[in-house]
Amino acid sequence: MTIGIGAAGQNAGLAVFRALQAAERVGQGAIGGFAVFAAIDAAGRLHRAETQRGGTATLFTEGERTGTPPPPEIAAAPVAAVMSSGPDRPAPLSRFLAADPAAGLVTGHRLPNTPGADGRAVNEAVLAGMAAGLAAGEALAAVLGANPEIDAGMIALDRAGGVAAGNSRLVAGRPDLGTAGLRRGDAAVEVLHNAIRPAASLAPLVAEIAMAVLAPPPAAAGHAVVEAGTPLALGPANRVVVDAGGRALRVEVTAPLLLTGRLACAAVMLGAEVVHDGTLLGTTMEEPNVLVEGGRILRLSGQARFAIPYAAPETP
Repeated sequence: MTIGIGAAGQNAGLAVFRALQAAERVGQGAIGGFAVFAAIDAAGRLHRAETQRGGTATLFTEGERTGTPPPPEIAAAPVAAVMSSGPDRPAPLSRFLAADPAAGLVTGHRLPNTPGADGRAVNEAVLAGMAAGLAAGEALAAVLGANPEIDAGMIALDRAGGVAAGNSRLVAGRPDLGTAGLRRGDAAVEVLHNAIRPAASLAPLVAEIAMAVLAPPPAAAGHAVVEAGTPLALGPANRVVVDAGGRALRVEVTAPLLLTGRLACAAVMLGAEVVHDGTLLGTTMEEPNVLVEGGRILRLSGQARFAIPYAAPETP
């Protein structure tokens, strides 16, 4: 019936938008209709957007264009959330996504606007808990604990970057749930959904799409240039030994099989070390298909020369 996505970290606004967009492209069922979005930008301002039909295809507009990504200040927001399902839900759609720029956001799935035991909508109760000083996880646990039979799952995001998700006891027994959460450094994303297929595998995919925006791969620090004729040698690790200009002097491998005969292989493994004069420059970010014969490289992905990007070593 719904999907909820919440994210904290750099470019959280763009992360939840792209995550919902991915869910619409591959998911089937209650998706692609209404969407309600909220983000708190770096200056503490609350931004909202909503649509009844079309999901991300109509959520944001730019002039005469629809289906555009969020504007830059919203895309870059460090806290953002979205809830979406089929079309034409009762207005106002804002009731489904509670927001307070001083406290945080509460999205979810099913019916997070349903009144709880104290008469307040449960998403508003979680938001009130965060406004009173509770962390996202504490506020969410308190409300779900007091309302085990509420028909809702919620994702809470506090202003300190805390993200927590959970289903009520009632919802946890459903056969069509999808759940996923990822943490990488200061970035976090949570996904809850139901009535969208594939139930088990969609949420992890959506979470990975969001995380790729929140914590993108590092930019290349340089390139190891490997050419036809470069020799292979056995070594203690898979690595490319380069000269001062980045040209490969040899490729070291740990598999003796690569030194004999003719075969297509991954002679330069993904994550292989790039070394110059005993100093680690980084690790390879791509893995060409390499044709080797007699302990020498003949071709790399059909080419006589391949500049393999490498990432700088991680700092401790």
